[in-house]
Amino acid sequence: MNDFNHSFSRRRFVQYGLAAGAGMLLNAVKAQTVSGGHSSAAPLYRPITARGYAAFDNSGKLAPWIFERRAVGDNDILIDVKYASICHSDIHQMKGDWGQQQYPQVPGHEIAGIVAAVGKNVTKFKVGDRAGVGCMVDSCMRCESCLAGLEQHCDNNATVFTYGYPDPASPSGITQGGYSTNIVVRDHFAVHIPDSIKLEEAAPLLCAGITTYSPLMKAGIKSGDKVGVAGIGGLGHLAVKLAAAKGAEVYAFTTSPEKVRDIRRFGVKEVIVVDNLDKLKPYKGRLDYMIATVPVQFDVAAYAATVKPYGSFTLVGMPDAFNITLSNIALSQSRVNFNASLIGGIPETQEVVNYCAANNIRPTIQMISAAQINDAWENVVNKKARYRYVIDAATF
Repeated sequence: MNDFNHSFSRRRFVQYGLAAGAGMLLNAVKAQTVSGGHSSAAPLYRPITARGYAAFDNSGKLAPWIFERRAVGDNDILIDVKYASICHSDIHQMKGDWGQQQYPQVPGHEIAGIVAAVGKNVTKFKVGDRAGVGCMVDSCMRCESCLAGLEQHCDNNATVFTYGYPDPASPSGITQGGYSTNIVVRDHFAVHIPDSIKLEEAAPLLCAGITTYSPLMKAGIKSGDKVGVAGIGGLGHLAVKLAAAKGAEVYAFTTSPEKVRDIRRFGVKEVIVVDNLDKLKPYKGRLDYMIATVPVQFDVAAYAATVKPYGSFTLVGMPDAFNITLSNIALSQSRVNFNASLIGGIPETQEVVNYCAANNIRPTIQMISAAQINDAWENVVNKKARYRYVIDAATF
C-alpha cells in the first residue's frame, strides 16, 4: 500500500504540474478557432458543458448529471458522443469493487462519435471525422513503453484511464467517461472509425474488442489452432468471432445454457456448458490456447488444464480487487503457461477497429436509451446481456 500511495502521489504531482503549465499557456492566448479553417461552437479555452449519467455513490445506480469538461487544449479534440457501450468494468468500478471511488463519476470507455473541435496542434483529426475513445486518455508519451505503442503500460505510471482517474485539468478533479454527450481527449488517444462500420458497432471494439484481440494476436493464433474461450459475454463473444475469423477451431465454454444457440452462430466448433467442472475433463490437454474473460472468481486451474502442456492460458477478466485465487499445484501439473493481459495500446486499438471493419466482424449489440442503463447493468451482472448494450447518447 505504501508503494501504491507513493506512485499515486507522484502521478498526482506530475499531473498537477502539467495542468499548471497548461493554464499558463492558456492565459497567454486569446480565443482560438478550430484548426483547418473550421470554427468550434464555442471558444476552445472555455470549459464545455456535458450531460451524462453518473454514479453518486457505490450503489450501482446511475442518475442524470450535468457537468463540465475541460477546455479543448492545443493537442486535444472534442468529440460529440453518439454511442457509448456498457462494459462490466463500468459496474465493478462504480460499485467500488476495485477500490474506493470519487463521486460523482461518469463511467464508459467504449465511446464513438464525431469530432466537433480540434486544438491548434492537432493534425490527426479534423472536424467531422468519425472517432472513438477506449480505456485511456493520456500517458507520459515519452517512455519506452509509450513510444512502443503500449501506453497502458506507461513506465512512468502516468497512464490516465478514461474515468475515475485524477485529472487536475478536469473541473471535477477526475476523468469522466463516455456515458455523456461529449468528451475532450488528447488526440493521440482517439482512433479513427472507418466509414464501413456503424458507430454503434464500433464502440464495443474499443474495450471488448482490443482486450480480446491483443492477447489472441500475441498468442499467434492461426488457421487450424484449437482455441478455447471461457465466458461468453461482451468480451467472450468477440473473442469467439475474432478467433474464428483467424481460422481457429473455437471451443466456447459457458455456464449459460440459454446462450448455446447464439454461440453456435458466432462460428464455434463446439459449445460446452460447464454446469459442473467435470464437463471440462474430456477436453484436458486438447487446446492450443485459451482466453478467459470471466470477471469473477472461478477455478482457473481447471479451465487451464484444457490447454496442451506448455500452451498458454490468458486471463483478461478482472474480478473484485483484481485478485484471482488459483491452485498452484494444479497449474504446475497441467504445465500450462498462465498470463494476464490489459487492453492494448493505441496502435493496436486502431488495428482491431480496422480489422473488424474490413472483415465484417461485428459485435452483437442491443440498443438502449439512457433511462435503461440501470436495468441493463442488472442484466449484465445476471448474464442476461446479448451481448453488448449500446447507449444512444442522444438520450442523455
